[in-house]
Amino acid sequence: MSFFIKEIVKNRLRQLTVNELLHYAGEYGFSITREEAHHILHYLQSSDLDIFSKQAMDEAYVKLAEITDQQTASKAKLLFEQIVKSYGLEDYFK
Repeated sequence: MSFFIKEIVKNRLRQLTVNELLHYAGEYGFSITREEAHHILHYLQSSDLDIFSKQAMDEAYVKLAEITDQQTASKAKLLFEQIVKSYGLEDYFK
């Protein structure tokens, strides 16, 4: 994947708002509180998370489970994997 596309994705993650995250959570069947959304965004925006690295994403799911719960983290992981697979992008997320 090009550097340009990766930067667009990273910038979009940094620009997410609590209300947007709550909206997406509802749209995809997640139940998170406003406080959890705030903590998730703080983590995403203050860390140098490389979502294109499997190891970094595994660490992010652990952090997500700490912020929310294991069930929510597992659902998020499954959703992310389904989205990646549906677009045929598995090779970019190793």
